[in-house]
Amino acid sequence: MDPSLLVAVVIITALVFDFTNGFHDTANAMATSIATGALRPRVAVALSAVLNLAGALISVEVAKTISSGLVDETRIGPAIVFGGLIGAIVWNLFTWFVGLPSSSSHALFGGLIGATWAAVGGDAVHFGKIVQKVLLPAVLSPVIAGAAAMLVTWLVYKFVRGRSGGTGFRTGQIISASLVSFAHGTNDAQKTMGVITLALISAGSLAPGSGPPGWVVLAAALALALGTYLGGWRITFTLGKGLTDIEGPQGFAAQTSSAAVILISSKLGFPLSTTHVCSGGIVGSGVGRNEAPVRWKTAGRMVLAWLFTLPAAAIVGAVAGKIASWGTAGTLAVGGAGIAFGISIYALSRRKPVNVNDFVVPDPAPEREQLAA
Repeated sequence: MDPSLLVAVVIITALVFDFTNGFHDTANAMATSIATGALRPRVAVALSAVLNLAGALISVEVAKTISSGLVDETRIGPAIVFGGLIGAIVWNLFTWFVGLPSSSSHALFGGLIGATWAAVGGDAVHFGKIVQKVLLPAVLSPVIAGAAAMLVTWLVYKFVRGRSGGTGFRTGQIISASLVSFAHGTNDAQKTMGVITLALISAGSLAPGSGPPGWVVLAAALALALGTYLGGWRITFTLGKGLTDIEGPQGFAAQTSSAAVILISSKLGFPLSTTHVCSGGIVGSGVGRNEAPVRWKTAGRMVLAWLFTLPAAAIVGAVAGKIASWGTAGTLAVGGAGIAFGISIYALSRRKPVNVNDFVVPDPAPEREQLAA
């Protein structure tokens, strides 16, 4: 395949991944606001899309980590990057279909690592940086967000109950949800920017160590925003209804804690999983309110999906990357298999769709009564 054509295929595939990342991760920012009725579903995803777009345009630190930190960009070609992207997209679509809020970020890392390892060798993978930049944040970030949300929720219910002003948490939720969406853009869109930059470096179009060009930043931001606007209702339902019963103060606590963790990580260049962070915040808010039952069985399924994400995507990425590295026929075969899988998942999802009307917006009166009790 002509090198320039292959790079174009990789760029398009990366933007497809970015799109799936958007609808896969819509729930991270807006699930709690939708569950408590602070925002109507369509308004929530539209607001989230705009703020994802804005957040994606302000920083490139995470993109540099992806393009120059995880694998040796001088030893791989665009075909290997393509194989890694297919691995990430396959896992994203599968977990979206079953409604599990797994990490799009770790799917991308796993696909890229597996493809590089299978096609070039393990010495082309920077395992030290993966531990430092990926694995440690994956363990610590949901714990930190959960602990912060638990503390804030406990304080809110301890000191606000019986006092005026409790209903202001609905407004607070809108602000905090907006902040999470903005933070999500600063972190997740950059992962696609980093992969496209990596493909351009591997093809010789950019010098090693280069940051993403302006057109890459804009394209990735737009793809993420579009995917966010279309909304991933299956995962939104899991986070908004499946982990715990959420009230306005809880949603505010979970979102504020999550946004703080994501923004700090983006500033430091850590490509963490916003899914891990936001899920940890929601569970923490449930623990902080004694009357809120945390559905630990659902949380356990979610954590299990987290554990499998990186290795599962790595296996698919390894197979795809190895086949794609064989040449034009291999690349076409991998692309065809990826398209067939995507069509199959979409067809299956239409048999049992999750409708936006499944989100029953509660009346705000009970919340006012409880806080005033």
